[in-house]
Amino acid sequence: MAQEAAGSRMSAGELRIRVVPAIADVPASAWNACANPTGCAPRAESVSRGEAYNPFISHEFLSALERSGSATGRTGWQPQHLLAEAEDGTLLGAVPCYLKSHSRGEYVFDQGWADAYERAGGQYYPKLQVSVPFTPATARRLLVRPDAPAEVRRGLVAGLVELRSLREASSIHATFLPEAEWELFARHGFLQRTDQQFHWENAGYAGFEDFLGALAARKRKLIRRERRDALPDGIEVHWLTGRDLTEEVFDAFFAFYMETGSRKWGRPYLTRSFYSLIGESMADRILLVMAKRAGRWIAGAINFIGGDALFGRHWGAVEHHPFLHFELCYYQAIEFAIAHRLARVEAGAQGEHKLARGYMPRTTCSAHYIADPALRRAIADYLARERAYVEAAGAELATLGPFRKDPAENET
Repeated sequence: MAQEAAGSRMSAGELRIRVVPAIADVPASAWNACANPTGCAPRAESVSRGEAYNPFISHEFLSALERSGSATGRTGWQPQHLLAEAEDGTLLGAVPCYLKSHSRGEYVFDQGWADAYERAGGQYYPKLQVSVPFTPATARRLLVRPDAPAEVRRGLVAGLVELRSLREASSIHATFLPEAEWELFARHGFLQRTDQQFHWENAGYAGFEDFLGALAARKRKLIRRERRDALPDGIEVHWLTGRDLTEEVFDAFFAFYMETGSRKWGRPYLTRSFYSLIGESMADRILLVMAKRAGRWIAGAINFIGGDALFGRHWGAVEHHPFLHFELCYYQAIEFAIAHRLARVEAGAQGEHKLARGYMPRTTCSAHYIADPALRRAIADYLARERAYVEAAGAELATLGPFRKDPAENET
């Protein structure tokens, strides 16, 4: 098929597959009917884990990234969202997709592949990225209405492969996939990759002390000491959500984000207006855990509330106190999840230090379509060895968790 401009139509059977250059081109109600079809409230308990509301694939979140200038062509994230429509124009499915000129902000690292390919004379960028920018959280990427025929998923994957050719991209990278989509992409010629995160699982705890009771005595003492030492000198912790999320609060949190992000990443990804936009459109689905000392905000962590999970994203501080990071990001998140009967806390990418705080290893999945046969063979060999390593490392780490192995162990 000849090169076509974004917004033009591609055919896939009886479906119409087209590309739009901005999520603003899609009505929010139509996108959300595909992304979160149950229409459940963020804390609903009536849906299964696979169907639960996910804030990151919502129109509101993705729109805020684009409208704020955080994920745009100028920042190396050019939207190329795929839509699958019925003949009458009804949106049946969608894929959040971006044409990338770099590999930053993805949390599934392929810079080594890019360097090797370009040393061999190839051109790795642009590439297509199927993901939520700057968000290492597993969620559906094939956003399909529950009443849509099975061919819609197949049509979207085929549309991605065709789009890669039209945009002359080297590859397609679908990251943080549910396992069912991971297997579907593999059946369409994508290579499978795994990695690891650390999640806290709610075993129906009545409170934080009940959770501590499930831990080995030494680990309980560690956590109690860290929590005590995290809040000296009159530091107070506040949970802010909904109407509590004022512009003044976001000003303070953005200062934390910029200070910590500049040290960690060099250049933080999100703009100040991003926070105002999500505050306007999804405040009830945001939890800011903020620390205040002497009447001044000094640190904070932002979380998003899903249908069955609390998703920790990033944190920052302008004063540094021992263990304050653990308190705001991990322990307060556990307390909130218990209080609101959420099934788990997902604490973001990497971090074996989370293991001692009750966050256990969980496998994450991504799928990669590599057009160049030689590069594909090299990556396929590498991924086979990497998957084996990730599986072995996860099994070993699981044995090092903080939970009691002997139910009769002293619980003091």
